[in-house]
Amino acid sequence: MCGAPDEPAMMSRATFPAAARLLRPTEFAAGLAGKRVARGAYFVVTTARPAPTQDGAAPKPIARLGLIIAKRFAQRASTRNALKRVLREAFRARRLELEAADYVVRLHRRIEPCSLTALKSAARLEADTHFARAVARS
Repeated sequence: MCGAPDEPAMMSRATFPAAARLLRPTEFAAGLAGKRVARGAYFVVTTARPAPTQDGAAPKPIARLGLIIAKRFAQRASTRNALKRVLREAFRARRLELEAADYVVRLHRRIEPCSLTALKSAARLEADTHFARAVARS
């Protein structure tokens, strides 16, 4: 039966819940101050252990993602949104394999004019490479 809840794929489903996102500026700052995992043609990936929350409690040990896609490097909103979608999907696919840490992906160079399809393909290839490298390091 299609979509039966007892299928093994449903048990280890890779999702991207709100808990797996960096939201606060302090979380981004800590992630950027961490160790650089990879650098490619478009993106730099840094990682850091999650800092304790303001109330002193340790956060849940999961891999979390933060994206910094600056307007000065990708002027069009459609380009920025497409890059974010591609990066989130690449992270979602590898999230369960990654070490529990905060990962910040930052666009570090200007996007040259090209088709959105070509850009998304190149971005996905690079993102998959970076996250595979992060998995291998853990």
